[in-house]
Amino acid sequence: MNTLARIFNWKRAIIASVVVLFLLIVFNFYGIYTHKFYFTNPKNFLFPLLTTAHFLYLYVLWFKISEDELPDPKMRNIEYALYAILIVYCFKIYESAMMLASLSTFTEHVIPPTFKPIGIIALSLYSLLPILTFYTFWLRKRYVGTYNFENYNNNLNIWQ
Repeated sequence: MNTLARIFNWKRAIIASVVVLFLLIVFNFYGIYTHKFYFTNPKNFLFPLLTTAHFLYLYVLWFKISEDELPDPKMRNIEYALYAILIVYCFKIYESAMMLASLSTFTEHVIPPTFKPIGIIALSLYSLLPILTFYTFWLRKRYVGTYNFENYNNNLNIWQ
């Protein structure tokens, strides 16, 4: 893991996570069967709403690593919320795989030529997102520290 950390450092991991999240937000509004964007469907706004917690965690992680600060309870709560959001990410992987697998059932219908490439890209990005998320959790543990709040006040030195 340390070799991976030298090649794919914390800045690259956070930037890659932000790029993947932005691309997935765009793909979330894209109708893969119709080759159109749907901004009026309220269901399409659920994923971008959940990713705000992910963006917040990435911002807090960047700040904590660059300022060499200790973890705090707010960061822990955001990370625990991300554990729950990871279930949604896994569901999106399943949903994307089922969409790609449904190509054979629509042989008599007109399917846009972008169905397979966009579907494969979306499935790849959805699969990459949990990997990047767990990697950022590992980076938090390595660079920021573990969540040990029993002796938090005793270990806090405001003069440093």
